[in-house]
Amino acid sequence: MTLYRLILRSLRRSPSLSSTITAAATQTFSLPPPSPTSLTPTRSFAFSSAEEAAAERRRRKRRLRIEPPLHALRRDPSAPRPPPDPNAPRLPDSTSALVGKRLNLHNRVQSLIRAGDLDNASVVARQSVFSNCRPTVFTCNAIMASMYRAKRYDDAVALFQFFYNQSNIVPNVVSYNVLINTHCDAGRVDEGLNVYRHIIPNAPFSPSHVTYRHLTKGLADAGRIGEAVDLLREMLNKGHGADSQVYNNLILGFLNLGNLDKANEFFDELKERCLVYDGIVNATFMDWFFNQGREKEAMESYKSLLDKQFRMIPATCNVLMEMLLKHGKKMEAWALFETMLDTHTPPTFQGVNSDAFNIMVNECFKLGQISEAFDVFKKVGKKPGSKPFAMDVAGYNNIITRYCELEMMEDAEKMFVELTSKSLSPDVNTYRTLIDAYFKVGKVDDALQKYTKMVESGLRVIPEYANRWFSALIGNGKVFYCAPILTKMCERDPKPDAVSYDMVIKGLCKEGNFDLSIELVGHMLRYGVGVAPGLREFLNEAFGKVGRVEEIERLLAMRGLGYGGYWRPSGPDTGGPPQMPGAVPV
Repeated sequence: MTLYRLILRSLRRSPSLSSTITAAATQTFSLPPPSPTSLTPTRSFAFSSAEEAAAERRRRKRRLRIEPPLHALRRDPSAPRPPPDPNAPRLPDSTSALVGKRLNLHNRVQSLIRAGDLDNASVVARQSVFSNCRPTVFTCNAIMASMYRAKRYDDAVALFQFFYNQSNIVPNVVSYNVLINTHCDAGRVDEGLNVYRHIIPNAPFSPSHVTYRHLTKGLADAGRIGEAVDLLREMLNKGHGADSQVYNNLILGFLNLGNLDKANEFFDELKERCLVYDGIVNATFMDWFFNQGREKEAMESYKSLLDKQFRMIPATCNVLMEMLLKHGKKMEAWALFETMLDTHTPPTFQGVNSDAFNIMVNECFKLGQISEAFDVFKKVGKKPGSKPFAMDVAGYNNIITRYCELEMMEDAEKMFVELTSKSLSPDVNTYRTLIDAYFKVGKVDDALQKYTKMVESGLRVIPEYANRWFSALIGNGKVFYCAPILTKMCERDPKPDAVSYDMVIKGLCKEGNFDLSIELVGHMLRYGVGVAPGLREFLNEAFGKVGRVEEIERLLAMRGLGYGGYWRPSGPDTGGPPQMPGAVPV
C-alpha cells in the first residue's frame, strides 16, 4: 500500500513520466488502467451499465406498487378505529372463536351429549347464555343436532328459538339446516319451507346443498313431488352443482309413485351433469327392482355402476352392501367388502371404515358364524399396497355388544383389553354394555370393577344408568361399595342426582352402616342436593331405632352453616378443599 502511494505521488509531481510509471504499476500490481479524465480510483458497481441499473430501479418501483411492503398495509395503532357500520349484517362465529373458556364449555356439552345426558347438556348450554362465557354457534348446533337424533323434535325447535331468536346468537347455515331437517322429519314441511324462504333475504349466506337435500326429501315423503322438482330447478338456477342426494330424493319419490320413466329421466340428467355420482342412486333402483321381483334389472343396475370403476367412498359402498345383504346377494356383498379392503391405502384413499366392518361382522353373528365374525374383524386387503384398517372405538363397541348379547363375556373382555391396549379410550357405551351384561350373567364383582373403572376414568354416568346399577349392587349386597363410587361421581358432577343418594343412603342404613350414611348426608348438603321429606323421615326413623336421632337432626338443622351446611370439625385448616364430615358429636 505504501508503494502505491509513492507511485501516485510521483505521478502528481511529474506529468511527463505518468504514462511510463502507470504502465509499470499496472504491470506490477495488475491494477485497472486509470481513467483518462481522473487519476483517482473508481468504485465498481453491480450492474454492467447505467442503463441496467436504471432498469432495475424501475422494476423495483413497479413491484412496490403491485406488492406494497407489510408496514404500508398495517394499520397505524395510534390511529382511531373506524366506526362500525350499523347496517352491516352480523356474521356467525368462526372457528377461531372456539378457544379458551368457550372451548371448555363446548367440550363439556359434548361430553354430556356423548354420555346420553341430553337434558343436562341443554341446561348447561342454556345457562351459559347468561354468563360471561356465552356459547358459540357450534355448541348450540351440537345440542340441537343431538335432540334431533334423539327424535326430540320439539326440544330442538325450542333450542333454536332460545339461542338464535331470544339470546341474539347469530346462526350459521348448519343451524338452519338442523331446524329444517327437524321440521321435515316431524312432518312439518311447510315450516321447513318457511325457514328456507327466511334464509334467502335475511341471512348473510345462501342455502347450501344440504338444505335442498332436507327439503326435497321432506317434500317427496309428503307426496309433493312437483314442489320437490321445482326446488331442484331453483337449486340449479342459483349456481349449485348437481347433488346426487337431491336427485336421489326425487328418483325415490317417483319410484314410490310407480313412475319408472320419470325416475330414469332424472337419473339420465344426473349422469349428464355429474360424471362421478353417488352410488346411492343405484342402490335406490336396486331396492325398488328387488321389491318388484325384478332381480335381473336390479343386478344390471349394480353391474353398470361397477363397470364405471368409480372409486367409491365407504359410505356409498356401505349402502350397496346393506342392499345386497338385504336381498340375499351375499357373494356380491362379500366381493364388494374385499374390494373396499384392497383399495384402502391411507392417507391417499380411505377405502373402508368401521361401519363396513360392523355390517359384515353383524352378518356373521346373524348367521351364527362366531369365529368367522372375529376373522372378519381382523381382515385386511390382499392387494399390494393396501393397508390394514385402524379400528376405532365404534368398531370395538359393536363386536363387544354382539358378544355380550350371546353372554360370551370372556371374548367381550378380550376385546375390551385389546381396545385399551391400542391407545383408544373406551366410551360410555363400552362400559354400559359390559356392566349390563355382567349384571345379566350374575357376575356382580366384574360389573362393580367396570363401574369403578368407568367413574375413575372421568366419564360421566347419567342418572338413568347410575340408578340402575346402584339398585343392582344394593340388591346383591354391595351397598358398601356404592358410597365411594357415588362420592367420586359427585366430585365431577356439579349437580349430583338426589335419587342416587336416596337409594344408597337407605341401603346403608338398612345394613346398619350409619356412620357412612351420615357422611353421604353431609355430602348432599355440601353439594346443595336437597334432602327430600321422604328421606328425612326415613333417616329420623332409622337413626331413632339406634338412639342417634339427635345426631342426624343436628346435621340436618345445620344446613347453611360451614362448608355447604354440615358441621365442620375443629382443628387446623390445611388449606385444601373441605373433606366429608365424620359423625357429628352429640
